[in-house]
Amino acid sequence: MSDSLTAATNAAAAAYVTSSASGTSSASSTGTAATPNALAQLGANFNQFLQLLLTQVQNQDPTAPTDTTQFTTELVQFTGVQEQVNANTSLGQLIGLQQSSQVLQSASLVGKQATVTANQITLQGGHGEIQFQGTAGEQVAIGVVDANGNPVFNANVTATTGTNTWQWNGVNNSGNQEPDGAYGIAVDTAATNGTATPVGYSVVGTTTGVSTSGTTTQLQLGSLSVGLSALQSVDQ
Repeated sequence: MSDSLTAATNAAAAAYVTSSASGTSSASSTGTAATPNALAQLGANFNQFLQLLLTQVQNQDPTAPTDTTQFTTELVQFTGVQEQVNANTSLGQLIGLQQSSQVLQSASLVGKQATVTANQITLQGGHGEIQFQGTAGEQVAIGVVDANGNPVFNANVTATTGTNTWQWNGVNNSGNQEPDGAYGIAVDTAATNGTATPVGYSVVGTTTGVSTSGTTTQLQLGSLSVGLSALQSVDQ
């Protein structure tokens, strides 16, 4: 394997591992779960405060009423917090409606070919495709790895000027067919000093579904899932 192919494979493995490590949703799910609990606790505290205030007023000595300035101040503060909670609840409902609207609008993308920003190539029906910009005669190395970062396929490509399309039929270096799925990929070009330089690329695939994850709308291209903001273009 040439140095360029080795560098491309290593870059693909590193990009895939980094993406897998940072792509977990535990942080967002934890935050979502904590918010309702905090609001419920605040509501319970507010009700308890009102009960204590009413109890004190009912049982105070009419000839020497208790100074309620502190209670009044706290009541005003609690009221302000409650108003903010109500505003946040309304905002959450609006966000939910917006997400639903995005899902409905994005549903029209299902079945269409889309170009997205991603660091994985999606193999669908034994077909994967990426696009990258190049110059005539430029030598480009492409490396594909599996979910464990192991090399799957490598290729040397002579680029042309402008947009280049590279397609993979899912056959690995051993000549065997790989199953459909999302594979890590990197594209490098060898500079004059022999140092591999990363080449930006876009992933092309067929949109198979739309879903929501936290506060983002996700597009599914087979096993590849990307945010709606990663969408570059759609073939009509």
